[in-house]
Order: sequence, then C-alpha cells, then structure tokens
Amino acid sequence: MNPVDIDIWSDVMCPWCAVGYARLEQALKLTGGEIDATIRWMPYELNPDAPPEGRSQAAHLGEVYGRSPAEVAAMHTQMAETATEAGFSMEYSGEGEPPEPMMWNTFEAHCLLRWALSVAGPEAQTRLKSALFAAHFQQRRNVSDREVLLDIAAAQGLDRAAAAEALADDALGIAVKLEERRARENGITAVPTFVINNRYILQGAQEPEQFARALLQIANMDAGA
Repeated sequence: MNPVDIDIWSDVMCPWCAVGYARLEQALKLTGGEIDATIRWMPYELNPDAPPEGRSQAAHLGEVYGRSPAEVAAMHTQMAETATEAGFSMEYSGEGEPPEPMMWNTFEAHCLLRWALSVAGPEAQTRLKSALFAAHFQQRRNVSDREVLLDIAAAQGLDRAAAAEALADDALGIAVKLEERRARENGITAVPTFVINNRYILQGAQEPEQFARALLQIANMDAGA
C-alpha cells in the first residue's frame, strides 16, 4: 500500500466539490487498496463577500452566468443528476417544504474545518466536511450561522465548547486567510483542486477511472524517486 497525501482546495458551497469528493472515494476503491490516502481539506471561498443574510442561489447563478430563471433551473437539474450519478444526492432530506437554495458566506465553516484538522486529525475533518456538504445541499441549513456550525461539529463528535472558543479566536481566522493567500500564490483559481503529495495538481471533478489512474501513477513515480 502506497501512502499518498491529498490536499483538497474546496468550498462548502461548491457542488462540483461534493461531486469531486464522491468520485475520489470511488477512485480509491478502484485502486484495489494500493493507495493509502490521507485527505486534508483546504479553504477556498467562492463568494468571500457574501452577506450574512445569504443570497438566493438562483439569483446568484443568474447573475454570474447571465442565465434566465429557466436556464438556471435546468442547470440545477443537470447538476443534481450528475451528483446522483457520482453517489452524492442533492435531494432535500429535511422536514417540511424545501427552503429556497441559498448561497452563504463560508468563512467560519472553513475556520471550523481548520480547527477540526488541528485538534482531531484528517479523518475527523473529512467527516465534518461531509456533514457540511450534507447540511448545505441536502438539508439546506444556514452554514454561515455559528450555532448551526457548532451543532454540526457536535453531531460529528467534536467538542462544541472547544469549537465555539476556537471560532471566537481571531488567530484562527488569520490562519485561514493565510491558507487562502497560499492558494492564490500557487495559482489555484478554481475548485475542487487536488494537490497530491504537495507536488501534483489535479483540477476539477475527475471521473473515477481517470482519478484512479492518476493516483496510481503518482504513487509509483514517488515510490521510485
């Protein structure tokens, strides 16, 4: 088994990031156990200026892509189908009528993820990231709300009081901003971006077969280095 480090630059708001991770999981299975992946989630804000009250996803997509409401609805349907094929459902799973899909400010979510990595390690951070994806896409919760974030952290077995203390610490936010700057300085301008063993970059939600081939090739090259 070959150890491989995978840093994933990603945003909770990004549907392709959820799809990309689902496909990565499939790819790791396709390697037949040859890859022992350590996954870390790195911060990238698609909408750093998003207001505290959030913004309608439909309005945001219409403005960014210059699409009509009907075209935005078609984009949403196609994205949902792609996600389902990848193994990540974007169907609403909460109670009652589905709330309007929203775009939220994700800075504190990234702070929470960085804290989880530092205190509980990569596996716990990945469980938290998966829970944040589910909260946003499936439950349509406000993942910019600190109390919501703390609820999600506690549900994943993380210490709620310690998480609250961390989110109140300005130093954590500074650390996240520095990581975001590092991404820009290294030419990362889109997500998901997968950085393998700190050297190799794979961009976008690769198909599982392509992903598996790339991971095996990288592992073999580094093993022979």
